[in-house]
Amino acid sequence: MFRTLFTLARHRAAPIPLVGLAIATVIPALSVTAELQQVDVGGSLQIYGHYYTDFYENNDPTRIGPGPLLGRPIGSVARDPLTQALVSGIRTFDGDGSEGLAWVEQRTALHVNARFTDEVSAYIEFDSISEWGTDFRSNAITGIDTTGGAEVNLYQAYIEANGMWGLPLRLRMGRQELLLGNEWLVGNNYWYNPLTNLSFDGIRLTYEKGPIRVDAFGMKLNENFKDFGDGDAELYGLYGSYTGLEDVTLDLYWLLLRDGADIEDVRGTPFVEFVEDLLGVDNYNTTTIHTIGLRGAGAWGGLDLEGEIAYQFGDASAIGATFAPVIYGDDSARYSTWAGNITLGYTFESAWNPRVYLGGEYYGGEDNRDRSLLEMLNPFDAPDASVSFNRLFTSWEADWFLDTNNLSNVWILKAGVSANPTEKIEAGLDVYYFETVDTFRSPVLGRFGASRMPVYALTPWGGKESDPTLGTETVLWMTYAYSDDLLFEAGWAHFFTGDGLEDGNFVDQNGLGFFGGLDNDDGDYFYMGSTITF
Repeated sequence: MFRTLFTLARHRAAPIPLVGLAIATVIPALSVTAELQQVDVGGSLQIYGHYYTDFYENNDPTRIGPGPLLGRPIGSVARDPLTQALVSGIRTFDGDGSEGLAWVEQRTALHVNARFTDEVSAYIEFDSISEWGTDFRSNAITGIDTTGGAEVNLYQAYIEANGMWGLPLRLRMGRQELLLGNEWLVGNNYWYNPLTNLSFDGIRLTYEKGPIRVDAFGMKLNENFKDFGDGDAELYGLYGSYTGLEDVTLDLYWLLLRDGADIEDVRGTPFVEFVEDLLGVDNYNTTTIHTIGLRGAGAWGGLDLEGEIAYQFGDASAIGATFAPVIYGDDSARYSTWAGNITLGYTFESAWNPRVYLGGEYYGGEDNRDRSLLEMLNPFDAPDASVSFNRLFTSWEADWFLDTNNLSNVWILKAGVSANPTEKIEAGLDVYYFETVDTFRSPVLGRFGASRMPVYALTPWGGKESDPTLGTETVLWMTYAYSDDLLFEAGWAHFFTGDGLEDGNFVDQNGLGFFGGLDNDDGDYFYMGSTITF
């Protein structure tokens, strides 16, 4: 369905003991008398219907077979694990078996906030996400009933304590949302196509006094139940905000995503390990993605401006290991790339309060997947991995068609206008243009009859450079705030497919996933939904 579009290193980096240190430090400060004072119950309900024309294909069909990819560092993320062929869920052409995609999804959330004192509380939230018709408890033909299959998940559950040690310091410990700045890199992924939402397990300390706020946190993303940090994935960070300037917010931050997965190309005898050390291969480190960034936002009269820039660096072993043309991957792969976004808007003081804006997004990337004949004949030549900007846990989805799993290795130009015909209604038109930063050099492709299967050269070198232009998208939308609690919205998006999407480029899944159809037919998307909070 739509979601389809969408391991110990021998020189391990020492894990950061932030979570353990924080627990040992703060637990003694939580000696309070649990006298319940107040309980608040609330929640939300989101229901959205979606319809796409024939722009996608289920099960990510083959676009390029394994033959012309032999010896090329493609990366296993984009390959079918059985055939090693290059796959893509983008269809972009009409033909036999062509069909649209339609479904209705629903998220139900319910929370309880229990306050014990003015400074201590506990928050618990459950949610359930499903598509209509996937949990019905009866067979329409036979009438046989079942117990259904919808799951209820623990979405948030944390303790909150304010005024720690008599300071303006707040502690949140447990499963919680993590919303940083405008959620460009870390957020709760509230986007409703598909509905997912995101929470983290860990500890967060917040110091807030006057115009200064600093968040320090450590979150456990994956636990292997080994020695501390052994094989685990964790997220650490410091995020500072300053609001002392009139109508201006400045943010400065450092984030570290650490993945201690055990990575080896070949698990052999001590002699094999000795030979590998002599050859300098199969020597992966712990993946450590450092991200430092600066964000600014402000408003002056009718003018509003927001911009953010981030630099990402560190070890990319988890990426390099997937780029193994034959046996060994790139154990020297590194992150070293930039990303940024900027939006400039202006609101006119007139009827309907129209606002116009112009902006852009940039996510750096590289594509080193082509090799010359001489490189392939050289047994000592080690191909480089293709490492693009990792968008971490962003809440941003740039569009309705392409940005389903962290679009990267792209730059985006966007513009739009919106207005309020009435106090409760807002409508707008957005336009997006997408282009690849570093394009893919593909084997020569063609068509074979009505099946539209690729016909390609038998040699894995050479080929054709893909066009960088992915396409242009227009989005017409409207929201109706029936009340403070109930919102309705609807929209229509049209995608003008570019040659770069027909040829194919690696822009999905942080630059590791392949998007490529076989034609340049346009696509349409319609949605309608509502959200109520209580």
